Amino acid sequence: MPIRLSALAAAAACTAALSAQAAEPFKIAFIDPLSGPFVSTGELMRDHVQYAVDDVNAKGGLYNGDKLQLLQFDSKLSAQESQSALQAAIDQGARVVVTGGSGSSVVAALVQAASRYNQRNPGKEVLVLNHSSIDPDLTGKSCSFWHFMFDANTAMRMQAIANYIKTQPAIQKIYLLNQDYAHGKQWAHYGRDLVGKARPDIQFVGETLHPIGRVKDFAPYVAKIKEAGADSVITGNWGQDLALLLKSAADSGYNLRYFNHSAGGFPGTVTSISQTRIGQLTWVAEWHPGQADRPQADARARDYKARTGKDFLAPRMDLVPRMLAAAVAQARSTEPVKIAKALEDLQMDTIVGPVKMRGKDHQLLLPQVVNTIAPVDGKLVKTGWEGTNYGFRTDAVYTPQQVELPTECQMKRP
Repeated sequence: MPIRLSALAAAAACTAALSAQAAEPFKIAFIDPLSGPFVSTGELMRDHVQYAVDDVNAKGGLYNGDKLQLLQFDSKLSAQESQSALQAAIDQGARVVVTGGSGSSVVAALVQAASRYNQRNPGKEVLVLNHSSIDPDLTGKSCSFWHFMFDANTAMRMQAIANYIKTQPAIQKIYLLNQDYAHGKQWAHYGRDLVGKARPDIQFVGETLHPIGRVKDFAPYVAKIKEAGADSVITGNWGQDLALLLKSAADSGYNLRYFNHSAGGFPGTVTSISQTRIGQLTWVAEWHPGQADRPQADARARDYKARTGKDFLAPRMDLVPRMLAAAVAQARSTEPVKIAKALEDLQMDTIVGPVKMRGKDHQLLLPQVVNTIAPVDGKLVKTGWEGTNYGFRTDAVYTPQQVELPTECQMKRP
């Protein structure tokens, strides 16, 4: 009898061990700013990703019943800190990194570090899923098998704006004012190139780069723009640099049009416009709050608000865990190499419409909505935002195919 009990106990222990092993979650590492001046942006991004992770888990988790687990690491907006976080995440068992809010240079460093690690550790690879860093080089000449971009890149966003400007004959003279760093220079370059091709008659009347985050008064820059006779400004400014630019132009009574990549997606921008009341700020994204004919996005936004108490702003961030889960199901595996191959050319119907992960460069193709922050009028703008009477007016909606551009990617595959 004792022998039989021992055998039963051993079998029970074995079963418990197997159950524990089966219940091990699939770990994802979130690496973005969670301290410092951009903590609110990092937390917004984390909350969108965490909400989607929780929703995937609530609906049964991965194809095999395993749950997703989101580990959180502070990038401190530093390439070095991000690479340290990457190693810590790997040590804790993460096989996927979600990032994008620390800037394209930091994401590029993370991708390079992940690629080196993967080369040295076959069978233990890690993927980098990028939700917001939009340097075209990341899916162009610096593309990597281990990296996927879930946002339209800078060139694609500018293509949407160029398509819209082509329909606006009143826009005649454009000034290029941008922050003096890689993305600011890219926004200026693609503005001159793509808008110039769409509207050869437009005059580019000046171009200036200014120090990022260090200008306290944009009045001298506004005076220069006014002297050049510009009616519009292509600016990649964000955060304080955008708010102060808007204020200086409004103080001078200069009713400019601004064309920006993602302004309305940053908390506080609508408030800034509502306070200045002068100027038209147009930006582009895969969706904007209050957009018509997007009932699934509206429902997602309501549920997000109910669960988190916060506003839903970025469907692409919400999409990352969902598309990851779909790729895992298609691969029938949680091995990163197999997940990556399943992600390639994966198509999904989403809350913003159909999307496709282009296999040759790992660039997500998704709709782009050009919209302007404008007063609520009950017709084109029905809902205020950030407690103001200003919201978002849809100017144009472009399909993924209408903003798709060629790639320089020559991807090396494992």
